[in-house]
Amino acid sequence: MIIYNETFVVDAGASTEWLQWMKQEHIPAAMQTACFTEFQILEIIDSPNEGATFCIQYKTPELSKFEEFKNQHLQALHVRHHQQFENRYVLFNSIMKTVD
Repeated sequence: MIIYNETFVVDAGASTEWLQWMKQEHIPAAMQTACFTEFQILEIIDSPNEGATFCIQYKTPELSKFEEFKNQHLQALHVRHHQQFENRYVLFNSIMKTVD
């Protein structure tokens, strides 16, 4: 299983608005690409960062589906996110695979 992880550090004053927007806009848009089979939202409880830290993990069985997402959809989603929350977040991405 391939996991695309987006870790967001969000200003404390924007975290409620951000989480609602992610649930209503960003995540549904990512899932509508049909590149992922499931997702989960995690909040990091012991983050050393100021503000709230969240991970959104999208899962797909094939690396090629992630590559399709990256090449055809990722930039537009990040632009929309940046327009909505400019200067109120930091984003880190990573690609992982499960190990049996």
